[in-house]
Amino acid sequence: AGFVGALCTLLGTFGLAELPVRPVGIILLILAVIAFAVDVQVGIPRFWTAVGVLAYVIASFVLYGPVQEEALRLSWLTLIAGVASMTLAFVVGMPSMVRTRFATPTIGREWLIGQQGVAATDISPEGEANVRGAKWRARTNRATPIKSGQPLKVAAIDGVTLDVEPLEGAARDYREMRKPREQ
Repeated sequence: AGFVGALCTLLGTFGLAELPVRPVGIILLILAVIAFAVDVQVGIPRFWTAVGVLAYVIASFVLYGPVQEEALRLSWLTLIAGVASMTLAFVVGMPSMVRTRFATPTIGREWLIGQQGVAATDISPEGEANVRGAKWRARTNRATPIKSGQPLKVAAIDGVTLDVEPLEGAARDYREMRKPREQ
């Protein structure tokens, strides 16, 4: 990807050096890139995407100066395809890319189920718990209050919140209740 980007930058620089380019067009293209970058940081396409698209369209019209040859001019089809593809990429693709980049990985938390920990705060029904040296948001299973410092067990995981129950007096698993007791 780096090689392709460098090659495109080199070819673009060569094209700008050979064609009659207006500085206003270059400034508008830079403004469009900055507007799109602001929208990527915000995470959802709104005002700055519209500013970027508008700057891109205006820059497409004013980028090249007058040329003696009639053969060199921007095709309407090229302009429409370029604006439509860039707008589609930023309105549809950008939010999902940002969501993926900043999402919390969900792989590998299942090992926490059944682990024991200690309530860092009172959990009634929500609070914080320390499990395996890390502090987690926690809520009690079936609203069983747990006092700060009381041992607990992880019953389930919902996103980044642990469903916990007290180690002593916890709700029993129905499968255990169905098993006949050995005497």
